[in-house]
Amino acid sequence: LAVLLRGMNDFAVLNTGRKMPLIGLGTWKSEPGKVKQAVIWALEAGYRHIDCASIYGNEAEIGEALQEKLGPEKSLRREDVFITSKLWNSKHHPDDVEPALLKTLKDLKLEYLDLYLIHWPYAFQRGDVPFPRQEDGTLLYDDTDYKLTWSAMEKLVGKGLVRAIGLSNFNSRQIDDILSVASVKPTVLQVECHPYLAQVELLAHCRDRGLVVTAYSPLGSADRAWKHPNEPILLEESVISSLAEKYKKSPAQILLRWQTQRGVVTIPKSVTESRIKENIQVFDFTLEAEEMKSIGALTRGWRYIVPMIEVEGKRVPRDAGHPFYPFNDPY
Repeated sequence: LAVLLRGMNDFAVLNTGRKMPLIGLGTWKSEPGKVKQAVIWALEAGYRHIDCASIYGNEAEIGEALQEKLGPEKSLRREDVFITSKLWNSKHHPDDVEPALLKTLKDLKLEYLDLYLIHWPYAFQRGDVPFPRQEDGTLLYDDTDYKLTWSAMEKLVGKGLVRAIGLSNFNSRQIDDILSVASVKPTVLQVECHPYLAQVELLAHCRDRGLVVTAYSPLGSADRAWKHPNEPILLEESVISSLAEKYKKSPAQILLRWQTQRGVVTIPKSVTESRIKENIQVFDFTLEAEEMKSIGALTRGWRYIVPMIEVEGKRVPRDAGHPFYPFNDPY
């Protein structure tokens, strides 16, 4: 029965008709030396979705894992696994989009991606320096319009290099801006999303427009660099722990189940075998409507993933001054 259940509700359907598994392995901050093994464990545990990005600096090692596991005479066929990567901010110029993708494909040892996302709406100065800076340490931005970047992304679909394209960290207004010019529609929006940032309005906005939402940092990203000592800890919320007790699941599994039950794709990151296995075991139970509501009620507009810098002793968002910075809008 568990297998039947799992078959019924373990994927979202993109506006291309393609299925995207609801749980994927996230690879942000997965250290080289560990990420290859993590991907192998994930594929062996039943994951059929791996989320990558060139800026994570580990695609070549992920490629080694994919080469070991995918292909003729291997345990999995390429078409069995959904693989996403992302275009970095310094590659937004239309002439840089295809070369950036080709580098990712070469590193991942693949002929195509299932999904390619624009990682952030704003661009950095063109070139091979991922974080180009002025002498005083401030980032060098570029004003390339993401709509121009998008039309270069569309060409990749035409060439068969990517099956679908999408957005990451765009707000509702920016999504509509893309839709107003798109000849190939975005399929996915990937954003930070967890009970403290339930993204209800953004989710509804995407649903109305045929985009699937992927949640990153679904467990509250406890290992990020700019953590604040007195911030709330999602995994320790009492509503989460009491549900974990009731269903004999871990708090992490409750958080992941809440997302999948909302039809949100979720990409928990781990390099620990037991956790990788645990994170995909969320299709054998269902939360009640009231329980779903009580988890959603934790929302407080708390965004963990905002790159911060210190200016005159105050912590401020690093990129908030860019005209395409997404998080100044309500959603």
